Amino acid sequence: MKAKRAFRDRNPTEVAVLDALVEHPDGMTVFELRTHADIGIDALEDALAALKEDDLIETETESGRLHILPDDRVVPDEPENETDESFFDSVRERLGL
Repeated sequence: MKAKRAFRDRNPTEVAVLDALVEHPDGMTVFELRTHADIGIDALEDALAALKEDDLIETETESGRLHILPDDRVVPDEPENETDESFFDSVRERLGL
């Protein structure tokens, strides 16, 4: 599942973080998030700061570990159409290429 379309016009790193968090509604640690989103620590830090500033993520501490969660506004009510295919992708698929 991906973050709502309304939040997808952000920096690609921020979108990757939101997508990862939407797939893990129970939250993720910074290490898990860094591994899942496949981004460097500096880029992750910048993305988390921007998302926190815009209130798109929440944090909570559980058993001494910081967990980052997506804000409810970011999580789609139902899975959006995951086939964001371009016109050319759909033509290639129909032609069997």
